[in-house]
Amino acid sequence: MSTNQSNAPVLEARDLRRDYPVSRGWMKGTATVQALAGVSFSVQAGRTLAVVGESGCGKSTLARLLTMIELPTSGQLMIDGKDVAHADAALRHSLRRQIQIVFQNPYGSLNPRQTVGDALMEPLLVNHLGDATEREAAARAMLRQVGLREEHFNRYPHMFSGGQRQRVAIARALMLKPRVLVLDEPVSALDVSIRAQVLNLLDDLQQALGVAYIFISHDLGVVRHVADDVMVMYLGRCVEQGPRDAVFDNPQHPYTKALLSATPTVDPALRRERVILKGELPSPIDRPTGCPFRTRCPLAFDRCAKEEPALEAQGAQQVACWAVNPVPASPVAAAA
Repeated sequence: MSTNQSNAPVLEARDLRRDYPVSRGWMKGTATVQALAGVSFSVQAGRTLAVVGESGCGKSTLARLLTMIELPTSGQLMIDGKDVAHADAALRHSLRRQIQIVFQNPYGSLNPRQTVGDALMEPLLVNHLGDATEREAAARAMLRQVGLREEHFNRYPHMFSGGQRQRVAIARALMLKPRVLVLDEPVSALDVSIRAQVLNLLDDLQQALGVAYIFISHDLGVVRHVADDVMVMYLGRCVEQGPRDAVFDNPQHPYTKALLSATPTVDPALRRERVILKGELPSPIDRPTGCPFRTRCPLAFDRCAKEEPALEAQGAQQVACWAVNPVPASPVAAAA
């Protein structure tokens, strides 16, 4: 989806974790939900990292951390080399301008009592950028850039179609000229005929502005079209990560293979043997010992219950799986 850009990452996560205390009930104390259990990645300007996985894998938690709606329990989140997690209030406020989010439901993310023009000017007003004339000019220019017309400026969200509302949401997210845009299922609520238009718009904007995308989706067909790199998540951890073509053409982790086998395609040459996963996604309150995927994995063996695999290079991608990366057992595991 992107052109070649600088290799310096504009956004980098290092062992990012987010825990939530939850009550077990009366007189039973609290438990800890590991919503994000140590995720590391980086993305360069003008490139797209797609984050995929089942519901409950931690995608939405990751989005909240990236946009600083919440802070990580531990780990580092670097924007242009500055650590968000340990920044003071003033620095965090300035860094928030650098990363914005587009939500799945464009109607729910827009104020129904606010005109489109006011919605676009609001981020500039809140951040004290420009005077009234400059803010209006910038908003009208952004409307044109996302394919809307001048007369849309004074209209309300209910007067637009779903695709038009998502264009407004994208325009609002870009008003502060962010370096990174988090796209949380940005086309899943749209009609199929409109999805391609919005995806092409995002591509055009990335080419023009050089913004980096974190594209969160469960639709692997869309991901193959938009991504430069793919990160597959399971139960709060990354299990496979690498260039898009490597992950799609030669998946290594059994979970990635199962996800891809469930993706419908009209091309017989691209159809895969269906992999049916047994059981349900484990509870993040009571995570399995060792590899979190072992309770559903067709390749699981004894070591999988004792040690959690780390990401290791396997071809062009990195994979966390003992069956794929049969490295020697650690002394601790061997003694056990």
